[in-house]
Amino acid sequence: MSDFVKTDLFHYITLPIIYIIIGYSIFKLLKTVLHKIFQTTKHTHQKNKRLETLQMILENFLKYFIIIIVVLTILSTYHVDVKSIIAGLGIGVAIAGLAFQDILKDILAGISIVVENQFEIGDDVEIAGFRGKVTFMGLKTTRIQNYQGAVKIISNHNITEVINYSLNSPLALIELPVRYESDLEKLEKALSKIAKKIENTYQNLKGPVQVLGVDRLDESSVVYKISVLTEVGKQFQIERDLKRDYKIGLEKAGFSIPYPQVEVHYE
Repeated sequence: MSDFVKTDLFHYITLPIIYIIIGYSIFKLLKTVLHKIFQTTKHTHQKNKRLETLQMILENFLKYFIIIIVVLTILSTYHVDVKSIIAGLGIGVAIAGLAFQDILKDILAGISIVVENQFEIGDDVEIAGFRGKVTFMGLKTTRIQNYQGAVKIISNHNITEVINYSLNSPLALIELPVRYESDLEKLEKALSKIAKKIENTYQNLKGPVQVLGVDRLDESSVVYKISVLTEVGKQFQIERDLKRDYKIGLEKAGFSIPYPQVEVHYE
């Protein structure tokens, strides 16, 4: 094989492959450095989520930036006038803006979400009727996973309204029906006693258990409401635990929870 052919093979095939390998290696290195930087300093849980979101956005930016640099470098090996390409970026951006309007909208929307702190990685959110945990945020899309494992991928520019359940401590709220024949003063003492026991037993509570009092009078029962602030994402399990423990506690105290009954009269 002649030296000329060998030179062409190296210049047009081997060299671009080397550039790709170098670009990939640089990205992996910078990604590792970013990970160490964000992990070295201890922060609160809320700050950790913000840092994780910012880290993911920066990694996406680095990935696209390195891809552009590698592509321009490879083009230069094929004697493409890269300087003219860079100089014509003004026109190119205008053309790209027309051709890729949705992509540009996604990127701008993604930046806006981070800057305005609408939600972060790990937040419990509801977007377009779909509720779940934010598992990924990129420059173009956001991914949400619900409790059943289903993942919804949403283009950032389509995220116009967000319900964020993680900004404040959620409220676990239950209704507790009791018989009309119950002595309400004794009952309320029993409810408060059970509440104290729950506060000393449960994890993931953010405040005391509140016995709010009588909420309504149903046909066959007096309905009490009980609430407690919880950690994010724990309210549903705590509601289930409250119902169980209050039923057991009231039965031990001599109170029973009514259930529908039908009286039949024979003439």
